[in-house]
Amino acid sequence: MAQDKSIFLARCQMLPFVEIKSASRSAACYHTHSHDEFSFGVIDTGSANYCNLSQRNRIGTGTTVTINPGDAHSCNPDQGEWSYRMLFVDTGWIGKLQQELFGCKGIDYLPFPKLYEKQALSFQNFDKLYQALLAPDSTLEAETYLIEFLKNHFAKGLKLYKEQRDNFHIRRVQELIMDQLGSNWSLEKFSEESGLSRYHLIRSFKDRYGQSPHAYQLDQRIKKAKSLLQDGTSLADTALQLGFADQSHFQRNFKKRVAVTPKQYQSFFNA
Repeated sequence: MAQDKSIFLARCQMLPFVEIKSASRSAACYHTHSHDEFSFGVIDTGSANYCNLSQRNRIGTGTTVTINPGDAHSCNPDQGEWSYRMLFVDTGWIGKLQQELFGCKGIDYLPFPKLYEKQALSFQNFDKLYQALLAPDSTLEAETYLIEFLKNHFAKGLKLYKEQRDNFHIRRVQELIMDQLGSNWSLEKFSEESGLSRYHLIRSFKDRYGQSPHAYQLDQRIKKAKSLLQDGTSLADTALQLGFADQSHFQRNFKKRVAVTPKQYQSFFNA
C-alpha cells in the first residue's frame, strides 16, 4: 500500500517522550479511537465534526484541541482542505511534570479541563512549540515551550481539580455526621478524616452546605429529633440517642430551630 504523503509522523529526537504528527491537505477520517498519551494540537485549515466522549463539536481553523489519555474520539473533516498538527506526549512524563508544577499527589495526572478552545494565544503558543520541536539543536527551547504550554492549560483545570477533591472530602465529613448523628465528633477528628486543615474544612463545608460542620450536625439532629418525637420516643431517650449533653442542651437547641420546646412539639402529635 502506498504511503499517504499528506501525513507526517515522527518521534522527536530531542524529546523522545514526544511524537509529532501533521496532516497537510488530508481527507483522512478517523473512526472512534483513543490514545495512551496526552494529545493536543491545532487546526491549520478546514473544519470538521469532532466527537469526544460522546460530545459532538464543530472545530475549524485556529482551534486548539486537547485530548486526555483513554478518551474515545473521532474526527471527520468537511470537504476541502484539511490540515492540522498534533503532539502526543507520554502520560507518565506529564504526570511527573504536574507534580513538579502543582504538587499534585495521590493521582496519576490532571486531565485537560476542556476539549478544545478557539483562542489565538493558544494557537500561537502551540505554533512556537511545534517549530522548536522540529528545529535542530533546540532542546532547551523546545522543552521550555512544552512546559509553558502544558502549564497554561493544566492550570485552568487545577482549580476544578481542587474543588472536586475538596468536595469529595467534604462529602466524607457530611456522611460521617449523618451516619453517626449521636457521635460527638471533634473538629480535629473531622480534619483527620477529611485530610483538610480545620480552617479549610470549616470554610469549604460552609460553602457547600451553608453551615459549619457543628451547625449542620445540630440541624440534622433536630430534624431527626422531630421524627423520633412524632413516633413517641421520650425526650430523655431522644436526647441520648442524638448525642446531646443533657435534656437542657437538647431543649435549648430544639427551641432555637422549631420555636417550641420538644415537649410542646410532641404534644401536637400525641393529642
